[in-house]
Amino acid sequence: MAARPARQRDAFFDNAKYLAIVLVAVGHAWEPLRPGSRAVTALYMFVYAFHMPAFIIVSGYFSRAFDGSPGRLKRLVTGIAVPYVVFETAYTLFTRWTSQDPDRPVSLLDPLYLTWFLAALFVWRLTTPVWRHVRRPLPTALVVAMLATLSPSIGHDLDLQRTLQFLPYFVFGLLLRPEHFRLVRRREVRILAVPVAGCALGVAYWAVPRMNYGWFFHADSARELAAPFWYGPLMTLAAFGCSVVLVACFLAWVPGRRTWFTALGAGTLYGYLLHGFVAQAAKYGGWYEPAWVHRPVGAVVAALVAAVVVTALCTPPVRRVFRCVTEPGMAWAFGRGDAAPPPGDARA
Repeated sequence: MAARPARQRDAFFDNAKYLAIVLVAVGHAWEPLRPGSRAVTALYMFVYAFHMPAFIIVSGYFSRAFDGSPGRLKRLVTGIAVPYVVFETAYTLFTRWTSQDPDRPVSLLDPLYLTWFLAALFVWRLTTPVWRHVRRPLPTALVVAMLATLSPSIGHDLDLQRTLQFLPYFVFGLLLRPEHFRLVRRREVRILAVPVAGCALGVAYWAVPRMNYGWFFHADSARELAAPFWYGPLMTLAAFGCSVVLVACFLAWVPGRRTWFTALGAGTLYGYLLHGFVAQAAKYGGWYEPAWVHRPVGAVVAALVAAVVVTALCTPPVRRVFRCVTEPGMAWAFGRGDAAPPPGDARA
């Protein structure tokens, strides 16, 4: 029997994932530069308003076929659960080594730094069949997120607060179809995206001294953000609307053709998980101590270095080295049931 041809990758989504992971790395590079710089803080807030929502929406879009079959469950374990265990342990040991928290225990229930996304995606993916049968999935997910902001007692096990507050973006992605992405890539939408993004950046600059940008992290309840409880549901809706509009602007300008960075889109999980070690080393290794780093040129240099580093971490040589812990086959751990589907693109 002839072998099945390899699935053709969509250059648009690979381009989108690469550009989004660059923004994630740049955001982490700017984090130590926020104090004392309104401009950097505004840029940071602007980027955080849409870069993770973009990832999560695309993750939801590529999770539409998840049906709980043996092959897809195997892929869920090898492609998400195993990397979570490996990198949660690695980040904990790295945190001890840098003396940020020398006594921190290895706990798989308390995601550290970047690993929350894998824990959340594991939960979201498992619930996909449920959302496919709910009558009004997006309003329901929004209600869940709104209610989560009311309860500081949810705690941080598996970063459940963030998992619930980001849930609407995943469900939104589940509801999207190819024609929706073609719609945002129309010429008139690309043109409109410029003034919309410019206005959003201006609003971010205005909001720096007036708003807690922690709302865009979706990691805390209203009370934990020192706000009245009723702020939570309102900010959930406002942040969702703002983020979806900015994600549309971002996707409108993502090229649909193959570019020099298209192939790197297949390695964004590697860039996501590995660049955190560099970002943490930079913060706690004194890289931000020189005065010039806190001037405008420093913010530019930090962004460029972050972009170069995360680009290198998405390349095939790096993927070959770390594939054993990010995309392990683990045939020894499973029976001869249904084969796993081809490696997905929705994790990061």
